[in-house]
Amino acid sequence: MHPKIQPRRRGLRIAVWSLVTALFVAAGLGGVVLWQNSYAMDEQRVSIRHGGHTLNGVLATPKDSRKRHGLVVYVHGDGPVDATHDDGYKPLWEANAKAGYASLSWDKPGVAGAPGNWLGQSMDDRADEAAAAIAWARARPDIDGDRIGLWGVSQAGWVLPKIAAKTPVSFVIAVSPAINWLQQGRYNLLAELRADGASAARTDAAIARSDTTRRLLERRAAFEEYVKAMGGDAEGMTADRWGFISKNYTADATQDLRALRGVPVLLALAGHDINVDIADTERVYREVLDTGGALTAERYPDATHSLLKQSVEQSDLKLTLTALFSPRSLFADGFLDGQRRFLKDLDRGGKATP
Repeated sequence: MHPKIQPRRRGLRIAVWSLVTALFVAAGLGGVVLWQNSYAMDEQRVSIRHGGHTLNGVLATPKDSRKRHGLVVYVHGDGPVDATHDDGYKPLWEANAKAGYASLSWDKPGVAGAPGNWLGQSMDDRADEAAAAIAWARARPDIDGDRIGLWGVSQAGWVLPKIAAKTPVSFVIAVSPAINWLQQGRYNLLAELRADGASAARTDAAIARSDTTRRLLERRAAFEEYVKAMGGDAEGMTADRWGFISKNYTADATQDLRALRGVPVLLALAGHDINVDIADTERVYREVLDTGGALTAERYPDATHSLLKQSVEQSDLKLTLTALFSPRSLFADGFLDGQRRFLKDLDRGGKATP
């Protein structure tokens, strides 16, 4: 035996087994990711004609023997959102499927190759778009046209009641909905400053900047005037975004909410919401809708604006790992089950249980 060869062979064996072990671990983790990101529903891409262009959508349907299903139509919040919200909607769609409901969502105009520009839309434009999608769904043999409702988050708070005024809906799930654009903006500004531990001087400067922006909006100032008033620092504002805000900054859902009277509404509110004043939102919803007894308000103390767990959303690493290995655990405890129960109770003819 050659003594110099034996350690070399031993080192080679160790390297080979280390590689094999790493491959097995990687394969196992990959299998967990695939398993956790597989959902109990069928998905298909669909095309919906509206206003001379096409909405690129996804229809997710339950895997059951029923020929017709109720439908939850998704209305996005702010931002360039695609049909699945980067797969973030899928745990919600699965909860709907478990209740016997399909889910319909579509790319915002200009997102994921869709035609148009979502920044050119008003809240009424968004409502028209959703009404067209509902009309498309009602014409399908696999959708029960008498069991079509809405799901919307944040900015959708201004869109949901407008949709209900245009076409009948059977229910609404409103997640962290806003009431008044300007009031929400001020609330969000102050909440973020507090969270950052901003000094009094910084807070005063931010409020002054916000007040200047409001005066410019009231005067219908051009984007160039805004940039000049900000001392040349637009802080990420673009001409398209300025146009979008100018078109929508007067939005207020208070009067529009009357279109939801008598419609079962699930209002989901987050305990750590720094975007929307949940106390004001719940107050307005109760004042306008509670007289008919069709409102169910649920608070999730550990949730952020998007109804994610605060402990998860605060850490980029934890958020990424949870999305990969346990995406249903992203959401606040009870949120997915609460949505499923709400839909189940609708079909039983009763009010959702808390």
